[in-house]
Amino acid sequence: MNALDDLMERRLLTGLSLVPAGANVVMQLSLAPVGRAVLESRVESGSLTRHPVKRARTTLSYLALAMRGTEAERAWLGREVSRPHRGVRSGEASPVAYDAFDPSLQLWVAACLYRGGLDVLALYGESPDAPTLDALYERSARLATTLQVPPEAWPATRADFDAYWRARTADLSVDEATRRYLVDLVTLGFLPRPLARLVGPWHARATLALLDPPFRALLGLELGEPEEARVRRQLAGLARLYRMLPPALARVPFSWVLRDARARRARGRPLT
Repeated sequence: MNALDDLMERRLLTGLSLVPAGANVVMQLSLAPVGRAVLESRVESGSLTRHPVKRARTTLSYLALAMRGTEAERAWLGREVSRPHRGVRSGEASPVAYDAFDPSLQLWVAACLYRGGLDVLALYGESPDAPTLDALYERSARLATTLQVPPEAWPATRADFDAYWRARTADLSVDEATRRYLVDLVTLGFLPRPLARLVGPWHARATLALLDPPFRALLGLELGEPEEARVRRQLAGLARLYRMLPPALARVPFSWVLRDARARRARGRPLT
């Protein structure tokens, strides 16, 4: 196993990757067309707030197969994800234009997913060497090219990506409806009330701690320095726990969704 595959098995495709998931969704939807596309989507089966378990399964399946799957599996994955995307287009009343097949929007979502992987490495306290980071960046292009993004659209180097990221984050904006949706997501307000009350406050604090200031500002939520420091200590403790877990247990739920996706493909069942 090479250094990149080892890094994915030990760190990136483990249960700890679920912790920054809320922050990553906020990042994705902070680009106005992506936010409105999710908010206005008529594809009810893919709604995160209505079907959180199913949406989590399909998202984790996408990450696992895009990063670890064969070319044939990724071709199948692209077809499966593209099917519901066909119905995601702006209408005449939409405040911004969007199309789920727009490569520039898909590139942004893939860029956020790549940044999410870096967030997971930071949680683990991992500092891979430059060749491994370059290999991870090259592999992460699949997060974009598995759909409609042409290979040449993925920034050529990590330095080019940083320039792309700085330019794109200057365009961030959310309208009030999208902001309310994101706040509900961050606080887990869409879950049954007892569960939301139990874990929502911590999830909100952890999400804010993991967001860069531009994204945090769009939510209109604040996190004091003492509270942020406390949450970061808790996250560090969670990472230490994951380091001690047997590898097979740490890889859950990615091992489950990867097995499920491959079974669905073999049996001709849909992924989404």
